[in-house]
Amino acid sequence: MIDKLLTMVDTTGFFLITPGMAFMWLIGLTLIYLAISKEYEPLLLLPIGFGIILANLPLAGLMEPNEGLLWKFYEYGIHWEIIPPLIFLGLGALTDFGPMLARPSLIFLGAGAQAGVYITFFVAHLILGFSFKEAATIGIIGGADGPTTIYLASKLAPHMLGTCAVAAYSYMALVPIIQPPVMRLLTTEAERKIRMPKSRKVGKLERMLFPIISTFVIILLVPPAAPLMAMFMVGNLFRECKVVERLNHAAQNELLNIITILLGIPIGATMNAENFLKKEVIFVFILGLFAFAASTATGVIIAKVMNMFTKEKINPLLGAAGVSAVPMSARVVHKVAQESDKKNYLLMYAMGPNVSGVIGTVIAAGVFLTLLK
Repeated sequence: MIDKLLTMVDTTGFFLITPGMAFMWLIGLTLIYLAISKEYEPLLLLPIGFGIILANLPLAGLMEPNEGLLWKFYEYGIHWEIIPPLIFLGLGALTDFGPMLARPSLIFLGAGAQAGVYITFFVAHLILGFSFKEAATIGIIGGADGPTTIYLASKLAPHMLGTCAVAAYSYMALVPIIQPPVMRLLTTEAERKIRMPKSRKVGKLERMLFPIISTFVIILLVPPAAPLMAMFMVGNLFRECKVVERLNHAAQNELLNIITILLGIPIGATMNAENFLKKEVIFVFILGLFAFAASTATGVIIAKVMNMFTKEKINPLLGAAGVSAVPMSARVVHKVAQESDKKNYLLMYAMGPNVSGVIGTVIAAGVFLTLLK
């Protein structure tokens, strides 16, 4: 009887709990609290937080190679590059490129904001000593695009996947806190009061042709971006053609919801104590914050430079929307503008650089894959 009791004790995890595991539980519970109480990116921080807890339960074996349930989700969904492109399919179906097509010049703001990605890449490698692949994975956090961060990390630095994903989504949730001080610092009261002229109406044919033409141009230009860009544009075509509403609805709702669950939990499960409790992790979060601020700053600066060469002035705040946290960055731009002029409505204009920033981040990821893989 005593032998059986001892065997039962040996097969439980209570006596195998380490301080590192307990600390990771605390991190997971913190993310769950922020998701529920503060509503910070709840659709992903909640499953990621729960995944962190699951990965740090001794003897559970959920991330055991070839056997664990969450390992299978990770291996066949993320490592095999299935889940991130499917996320982009849903995002494409949700995205309205109308504001960008109405004022194509705003595309430069979405592209300019990606400078923060490259600046952070060089800082991470040259100053802090991260490898090229690790530095690229950290830099892409500045694009404020969670699925792209996950996609690039899974290919270049899988050991940093959980850390970079949590950093990306955490800072995306903190966009209303991170961006406004940078925006106010780099603009004057008069610049923030600039009102944008009424945009032209974008026709149905133009909306339908855009995803098709963009697919040709972007994939031919940066082939490694094909998995994400192909799904993004076909999802947008579902939206704009108006003849496959069932597919459009499924991509926006059921498919995106299911894939979000299958993405979040295994991402969190990559963050076991052994991988996470390292000094490099602190640098990742600091660099992620720097990347967000740098991307915001470069977007605003690009807008100010454009104003030097155009008669029709652009509100420089729109440059901050080039950070592709859709639609949060656009809302922050609108809110900061209204602090100076309550009748200045920038939301729809800000959506132009906001959605172009998504494309810019995918292209940046494709560039890194071309050069580093």
